[in-house]
Amino acid sequence: MQRLGSASPTSVGVWEPRLSFPIWPRGRGVAHVMCPEVPPARCDWLRRRMAEPGPQRGWFVFGFRGFAEPRGGGARRVEPEPGGIRLVRPAWSYTGLVTGRGRLALRGWLAGALPGHCQDLLPSESHVLLLRGAALEAWARGTGLCGGPAWRRRLHPGEAAGPLPLAPGGYVTPRPPFLCPLPPALQARKLVLGHEHAALLGPAGTVYTWGCGRHGQLGHGGLEPVSEPRLVEALHGVPMADVAAGGWHSVSVSEGGDLYVWGWNESGQLALPSKALAEKRPPAAASVAQPEEPGCGAGTGELYTWGWGKYGQLGHNEPASSDQPRQVGYFPANGLTVEDVVCGPWNTYVCAVEK
Repeated sequence: MQRLGSASPTSVGVWEPRLSFPIWPRGRGVAHVMCPEVPPARCDWLRRRMAEPGPQRGWFVFGFRGFAEPRGGGARRVEPEPGGIRLVRPAWSYTGLVTGRGRLALRGWLAGALPGHCQDLLPSESHVLLLRGAALEAWARGTGLCGGPAWRRRLHPGEAAGPLPLAPGGYVTPRPPFLCPLPPALQARKLVLGHEHAALLGPAGTVYTWGCGRHGQLGHGGLEPVSEPRLVEALHGVPMADVAAGGWHSVSVSEGGDLYVWGWNESGQLALPSKALAEKRPPAAASVAQPEEPGCGAGTGELYTWGWGKYGQLGHNEPASSDQPRQVGYFPANGLTVEDVVCGPWNTYVCAVEK
């Protein structure tokens, strides 16, 4: 396990509900507003409000965009939804969007929509798991959200679920058996899922992990699987503020803003020197390269990326992996401040706002 400099406690995926809107070019206003049924004074007030908009938010994506969309480099703005995009959850071949009105939209290889009451989702290549109204539902991927869920668990009065994957009595996954129990004595502030492991943040800032450990993603000093949540001893005594899980690695941020990483580093996912990447570099570059001090913005709205980059998911306009954090230049170059980031398997979604 390694400690990597300082980071903002919100830099590894703390999500806060917000409405999102398309980012328009600066200086673009609204002209010729017609208000046939509004009193003239009220119409003038509406014109003034619309002519002087506040900072605009929007979602952007770079990297692999799904089989049903063209493959290309660089960031592009995600087409907005009525009511704004509140939540983005990418899978391998499609992406789920939840709007401010609670509508669910699936884009990519799998397309479909549900009209409302959707609060959260977990996508996979076999099922889409939803927190919808007062129930947890799992819809088979091939149905296109038609014909009803394959599994459903109604929430009883007084029960609360979310943010997913947390659920009453345990947690949910987008694969059978869908609902998994947690020990009754184990309280969770947050729970995150990797490809084959899970990590839990407790009320006192302790971190527990379990599942497959063959890449060191559990942080217990070995590669053996663990069937029940186990305290990560290496972090004991250092209260954590957040936790995140990649495919086969894990990340936590302490209350003091320090970043801790452990697990698979084959493509530089841990922002530590990768032997595989060093062998691909020219000898001169490999001998002089020095790891940068990794930062994740520290609350300034900057975005840094590293790891596997074959599909341009690092945002540097090149299909290259990196074991050194690099700032994504697209957002400051366009006058944008990053507010949220969501990593998919082969792509990255970013919510940004005009400065």
